[in-house]
Amino acid sequence: VWTGRLSLHVDSQPAQTFAALFELRGAPGAGELILTSPIGSTLGVLSWKPGEALLRDGSRVQHYDSIDLLAERVTGAALPVDALFRWLAGEPAEVPGWRADLRQAAAGRLQAVRESPPPTADLRVVFEPRQAVP
Repeated sequence: VWTGRLSLHVDSQPAQTFAALFELRGAPGAGELILTSPIGSTLGVLSWKPGEALLRDGSRVQHYDSIDLLAERVTGAALPVDALFRWLAGEPAEVPGWRADLRQAAAGRLQAVRESPPPTADLRVVFEPRQAVP
């Protein structure tokens, strides 16, 4: 389980900004991402497994074909959710169009910039680094 806060700025017209606290669990193939406002209200719960992704928003449930489509719907930009798991672990993951800066991952910070396709997007994540189990 990863917890922290994330922000995404998309250089669209008009510019879009998304920020939330998050809890990420599971794996790239099947998992759950809970997004919460700074005051503690749940913005949405994204869950996925092969061939299906769901957004639970209050009493509504919306169905999507993939976590990529769902993440784009929620944040305004297609996020590389598969790579996010590796980036949080401080491991490089190649994603076409994205450039990740993992130099501060051990300290609980990462930044990833989508350079293509337009519009550009800037993802910043501050998270609790995993602790070694004794």
